[in-house]
Amino acid sequence: MFQLAHFFYKDTMKEHPSLDRLQQWLDSYLNFERLPQKDIFWLDTMEFLCRKLGNPQDTFPSVHVAGSKGKGSTSVMIASILEAAGYTTGLYTSPHILSLAERVATAKGPLPEQIYQAATTRLMEAVSSIPARDLPGQRPITWFELVTTFAFLCFREAQVDWAVFETGLGGRLDATNVIRPKISVITPIELEHTEYLGDTIEKIAAEKAGIIKEGVPVVLGLQSSEAKAVLTRRAKELQSPVISLEKVISAAGRIVQGKMEARLESPLFSRPLTTKLALLGDYQLWNAAAAALTVKTILPDLPEEAVEMGLAAARLPGRFEVVEHHQQLVILDGAHTPNSVRSTLSTLKRYLEECGLSAKEPHLLFACAADKDVETMAALFSGFGRITLTRPGGEKQSSLELVQEAFQKAGHTFTCYQDYQQAIIQALEEARRQDAILLVTGSFYLVAEVKKMLEKRAAG
Repeated sequence: MFQLAHFFYKDTMKEHPSLDRLQQWLDSYLNFERLPQKDIFWLDTMEFLCRKLGNPQDTFPSVHVAGSKGKGSTSVMIASILEAAGYTTGLYTSPHILSLAERVATAKGPLPEQIYQAATTRLMEAVSSIPARDLPGQRPITWFELVTTFAFLCFREAQVDWAVFETGLGGRLDATNVIRPKISVITPIELEHTEYLGDTIEKIAAEKAGIIKEGVPVVLGLQSSEAKAVLTRRAKELQSPVISLEKVISAAGRIVQGKMEARLESPLFSRPLTTKLALLGDYQLWNAAAAALTVKTILPDLPEEAVEMGLAAARLPGRFEVVEHHQQLVILDGAHTPNSVRSTLSTLKRYLEECGLSAKEPHLLFACAADKDVETMAALFSGFGRITLTRPGGEKQSSLELVQEAFQKAGHTFTCYQDYQQAIIQALEEARRQDAILLVTGSFYLVAEVKKMLEKRAAG
């Protein structure tokens, strides 16, 4: 019998009073994730905050991960390997699905409440004591800058052995780029956030390359020739050793009983690694490869068993997350670029075949933010018995009209709801009536809204 890859309700993160308090305080600050704006990216504000708080980012060794695709999964896998080897490890990722505890955590789950409490108090007291005129350029502090600083404080308070940081946007001017990592990782790069990072692969790669530090090794995921040229040139300028996946590792795998059976081989390993990944998808094989190479580069004596155990234990909400709701299967995936959608659909096809469900047409619930390449994504969706379109929640900027136009141009028949909650209810109900698997994709914000509704229903 097929077993679920993820158990949704059992591992839902508990609420933390300190994080609720922090969230309410943060709501008064500019949140780029919800309301994107140009010309708000500067590192001097972060440097100012860190100095005021005693440079907490320098109190632990760190790993820095950037890229367009797979950076969250790779970050989780790195942290999970380190924890399997016995190191206490902080993990900073974005976005979160349900709770801030997902952003500032460990690979196994939230930090203790007393850590969040101490960091919240320290951050709020420090920021409230800063006169606006003292801020660099007298620019207001942003939401992401504050949350990143909060992560630094949490990891210092927890006295972690290692910390893994995923960039939020780009790299060069990202708030996380005040850390001094022991190693940098750049996962595959594609066109994304072009309004802010540049309209070519080369321009975007230059922004991601901003996390490469002088003399610090950098692991490069599978890259296009354009991106690779930019990244390797920058690494050479900084005399940073390059570990390129395509040159030093091979990866193979297949989905069996809800897990990805993976085999990784590299001269950096004493033997081939074999493990079962809960994170599904061909691209997860390469994320696992990047994570394994990263840890073995900085800790060459770390046992292969720890790498295998850590990769197998890695979990991340909203990345081909399979959940069961009243005997109905729902797949939640935050894919929001053409390449990530291609990977999700490829994984879905293999998943349905392994489940013996390839004869049944799945259903689709889709929404995306306004800055996404919806026309290219819409053309990729074929073979769905029913398509429901909506907005990605009530806060993220979106254009439902453009989404409809893209799906019409692609020749799809669909139902559209301006009210995303109504769309979720109808999509779930229609999939239940037709005994179909429902794929929810296009936005992490849509995934979050679906998870909230499923949790509410599960609670009665």
